[in-house]
Amino acid sequence: MTDIRVVPYDALLPYSAALRSVYADAFCAPPWNEDQERAEAFVARLGSDIRRPGFTAALAFDGPDVVGFATAWVTPTPFPVDRCYPQAAVGLGPRRTEEWLCGAREIDELAVRSTARGTGIAAGLLQAVTEDAPDGRVWLLTSLRSTRAMAFYHRQGWSQATHPSPDGHGIAVFLGPRHPARSLTAQPL
Repeated sequence: MTDIRVVPYDALLPYSAALRSVYADAFCAPPWNEDQERAEAFVARLGSDIRRPGFTAALAFDGPDVVGFATAWVTPTPFPVDRCYPQAAVGLGPRRTEEWLCGAREIDELAVRSTARGTGIAAGLLQAVTEDAPDGRVWLLTSLRSTRAMAFYHRQGWSQATHPSPDGHGIAVFLGPRHPARSLTAQPL
């Protein structure tokens, strides 16, 4: 039986080795094709991520073993310009980016061990880090390369807010099932 727990930021870092292992298992395989160095970089940035306003994390345990995790925080204003943020801003435009994403809870990472996929753990982790978001304002972005991730978020009731060209590149922004702007998202042609 899997146990999903929201973990206070100060209790997360002792799980660093387990988080690195889960991250590598989830993201080193196709379509992500990340390497062990990226898993190390994720754990290294956790030290600063836990200090972000509104940081929250949930861990999934199978007995004593961590089999999944999710991290989230409140997106700052002005909207960030590093990582994949510029792609999200271009896809939404400046007004919608500020209104829909700034000040909302942003899901940064969601990872589940390959041996635990298809068991509802990812859905449970996503729920754990989003259920108390004010006014249901939660969002995330994911790569178009991962049809599995795209399908998962659609099944969970998330609305795709950007629809980049379907050439397998780029990112898509998703708004959570209770996000007040979800009915304003453009549907694909």
